[in-house]
Amino acid sequence: MNKQPLKIVETVLRDGHQSLAATRMRISDMLPMLEKLDAAGFYALEAWGGATFDACLRFLDEDPWERLRTLKKHLPKTPIQMLLRGQNVLGYNHYADDIVTEFVKRSVDNGVSIIRIFDALNDTRNLECAMRAAKEAGAHVQGCIVYTISPYHQDSDFVKLGQELVEIGADSICIKDMAGLLRPYTAEKLVRSLKAAIDLPIDLHTHFTSGMGDMTYLKAVEAGVDIIDTALSPFAEATSQPCTESMLATLDGTDRAPQIELATLHEIADHFKKVKAALAQDFKLNTNISIDPKVLTFQIPGGMLSNLLHQMEEMGTADKYPLLLEEMPRVRAELGYPPLVTPTSQIIASMSVLNVILGRYKMIPREVKDLILGKYGRTPAPIAPEVQKLAIGDTPRIDHRPADDIPPQLEKFRQQLAEAGYPQASIEDVLSYAIFPEVALNFFKKYR
Repeated sequence: MNKQPLKIVETVLRDGHQSLAATRMRISDMLPMLEKLDAAGFYALEAWGGATFDACLRFLDEDPWERLRTLKKHLPKTPIQMLLRGQNVLGYNHYADDIVTEFVKRSVDNGVSIIRIFDALNDTRNLECAMRAAKEAGAHVQGCIVYTISPYHQDSDFVKLGQELVEIGADSICIKDMAGLLRPYTAEKLVRSLKAAIDLPIDLHTHFTSGMGDMTYLKAVEAGVDIIDTALSPFAEATSQPCTESMLATLDGTDRAPQIELATLHEIADHFKKVKAALAQDFKLNTNISIDPKVLTFQIPGGMLSNLLHQMEEMGTADKYPLLLEEMPRVRAELGYPPLVTPTSQIIASMSVLNVILGRYKMIPREVKDLILGKYGRTPAPIAPEVQKLAIGDTPRIDHRPADDIPPQLEKFRQQLAEAGYPQASIEDVLSYAIFPEVALNFFKKYR
């Protein structure tokens, strides 16, 4: 049994505000508390990657690379952790290996120490390039098991996936439960199974969406999990992570108590309470998000459901929302039961919306066709034959690593940026442009 103190990854600088405040936290909101966060004793501070890169350029008029350098300057002791979407990097499509490799290298050079790498389909072929690059750059490589529920997902599959991640170079394993689907006793069993099969640290990441997150963490801690991800109270719970302070208080006096003083976090939490209020006002956000146990039925993250309802209201089709809730699980089954995380969650959602508004599979987006073709990787279950026929006809699906079909892209993007008027662009700017071309160009027009 694990008797070591539990380690904590604090997510207030990334997933906390991504989940509750549309990723709108600015570097200026973070700066006053960075030294105190650095001194608190966290295993790592998750502060980059995910949607922060896009949000910096698109909404906050910030250079994400400059944000990373600033974070590193003020966090000399605590490792900065980032979330990377494998071959998708931080975008929504697969990129060539040279883009993935260079992005990882520049992330580490600019301040990242731990890279959590996941693939939406749990296809380890889509993780190999990024994991190899992270290893070569000197980062700690955390391979992800994207947790989901379906008739095609068993605990034994997740253990096998963990063993595959070890084989391709993971330094630790993360169970990534993005929708709060992992139930407490299931977590206990899964952690025990992984600990028995894998001699690496196990990190558990969950969301409070279903209302079970803290119970799930407690059972995982009892089962010997090494690390959990939590968020300081103003940016905790609902669709974010369980609360840091509450977990510390829960474990106080036990042999797993983290080596973090609860009292040192109060001032930091008070600051971020004011930040949350300011973000709600400045960006007209609804930050009063509640738990949504329906996620256990529909397996769609709560924030995504509210976004879809808003979009349907704008289209004048909100009356079809109950049909959408029935359609999404059906579409997910027909498209091979992918876990619902970026970009597969968006693909399933858009197809479902079109089905309820226009009729089933009357209009099929390119991304859905690409998923069926195998361009995102292997789906956990077979695609429904009738849907495959409608989408791609008799076109054969690919069975190799999708990125093998993508020639090197870095020089092409560098050339495009030069032609757009930026011949002296830094490698970081080239990478920003490669992943978000229009958004990056708009940013460069203002600041370059």
